[in-house]
Amino acid sequence: MSPRRAALAAALAAGALAGCTVGPNFTPPAPPAPAAGYAGSDGGVADFGSGPQGRWWEGFGSSALDALVARALAHNQTLAMSDATLEQARQRIAEVAGRALPQVDANARAEHEEINLSAFGFSPAALGGGAAFANPVFNLYTLGGGVSYDLDLFRRNARALERARAEGEAQRQQTAAAHLTIAARVVTQVLTIAAIRDHIAAMHALLADSDRNVQLTELRQKLGAGTLLDVLTAQAQMAEDKRALPALDQELAAARDMLAILVGTSPAELGPTDFSLAQFTLPARVPVALPSALVHARPDILTAEARLHAATATVGIATANLYPDLTLGASYSQAANGIGSLFASQYRGFDIFGGLAAPIFHGGTLKAQKREAEAELRASAASYRETVLEAFQQVSDLLSAITTDQAALTAAHDSAAISARSLDLSRKSFRIGNSGVLQVLTANTTNQRAQLAVIDAEGRQYLNIARLYAATAGGWLPDRNLQRQP
Repeated sequence: MSPRRAALAAALAAGALAGCTVGPNFTPPAPPAPAAGYAGSDGGVADFGSGPQGRWWEGFGSSALDALVARALAHNQTLAMSDATLEQARQRIAEVAGRALPQVDANARAEHEEINLSAFGFSPAALGGGAAFANPVFNLYTLGGGVSYDLDLFRRNARALERARAEGEAQRQQTAAAHLTIAARVVTQVLTIAAIRDHIAAMHALLADSDRNVQLTELRQKLGAGTLLDVLTAQAQMAEDKRALPALDQELAAARDMLAILVGTSPAELGPTDFSLAQFTLPARVPVALPSALVHARPDILTAEARLHAATATVGIATANLYPDLTLGASYSQAANGIGSLFASQYRGFDIFGGLAAPIFHGGTLKAQKREAEAELRASAASYRETVLEAFQQVSDLLSAITTDQAALTAAHDSAAISARSLDLSRKSFRIGNSGVLQVLTANTTNQRAQLAVIDAEGRQYLNIARLYAATAGGWLPDRNLQRQP
């Protein structure tokens, strides 16, 4: 390279170093104020701190549940799509990062040409040829390459890489959210199946009681102490109780089908799901993230934060597009009409260049793009704040629900105990003829509803505990997704 060209390259490089990054720099949103908290009351169940991490579902103490969650995380098709999308985001980052490096290309070409001299204004007579003059035909061999580098004076490429990384982080957190959601849905579905099975078991027990009532009325009729009306009334009650079983069986089948989809298999291959609420341990204390920790744990909040970061970088890109762009480059080639002489010095050619491109007039397009990016940034900021508020509300609602669940369960147990005692006394009174069958059947119906209310209250309590776990869980991704972070 000649001294003059070297000086030019040095001057251009100095200009690049003097360039600046335009547009706003991203600052993570401030954490909630120390006074921020949840409105709900937890009745002493919540253990406030950093919140649950990792395999939170193991808190229910069921190895069968743990196995189903593991199957879902390994085979669920929604997670497979999410993992593939995450890999796509990672490759997008690599693609944008590559553009910031020098671009080097090589080329080789072999040609067999005929030059149409007449097209350039040369006639055969002017070239000293006669009527038999022909255009020249020859071979041409070319070997060369080139390099170009965008100096990125106003850091447009750097902002593009920043945006790609932020979008990749958003996708990473969406993948985390997908895994958390699938795990939570599996836990919820298993607890739902357990509650339905307990319902069915309770109904069968109640049907056994109804059958005893029928037998008792039939015996009293035979002994002359009862009437056919008593028998028919007892039989009608038992038929009414049986009517609820088909609907429960259908609910159970639908719940199993949904669980099979979640674990990525067919219902026939799902295996046994003979769960009961008694098989699970109700956690005495549930680790719940404080608001200041929740904003750094929940994947949906972290996704919104990453999108806010990407929107900030987009403003920087749109701003940089308003300024000039400087590119340096060079090319080198060897071209000859014979392979043997291809590398001879007289067939060499090279070019060293610097190119400057600056926007002059685009009809307001570039400024409109900047204003559009700024509007997107404001929308992303509002979306982030809304996501945080919704997360706080969800946790508050669940904390309130857990308090209500405990009170409802206590009341249901008390009601069940009273109704069971009332039913026992009604039957004894009926046996000795002090009351009619209608009183027994009424007590039986009351007891039936009380027993089912206990199951409903227990199931609701388990489900809300699981939802609270999921609402404050974070920081978890499968190992294969943490091998390299965008």
